[in-house]
Amino acid sequence: MSKAEKLAAKILSGKSDQNFSFADLCHVIERAGFQLRSGKGSHRIYYKDGVVEIINVQPRGGGQAKPYQVKQVRELLLKYKIEIE
Repeated sequence: MSKAEKLAAKILSGKSDQNFSFADLCHVIERAGFQLRSGKGSHRIYYKDGVVEIINVQPRGGGQAKPYQVKQVRELLLKYKIEIE
């Protein structure tokens, strides 16, 4: 099982929303096939063909992901049945 698959399983479990690294969240998003679009400052905007929604993420203090953004990624992975490569 790859690092991205382990991290995706952690996201899908819903138990680590409060304690998830921003770098790890971006890694999962990219391995799910999303592409980075330019953004301002610390914002990263991801999009994917076939997915209506975009993912807009930015870190909070200490390099952690914001819990609501981890939840948004989980909901998109489940809604579109996106596999992690």
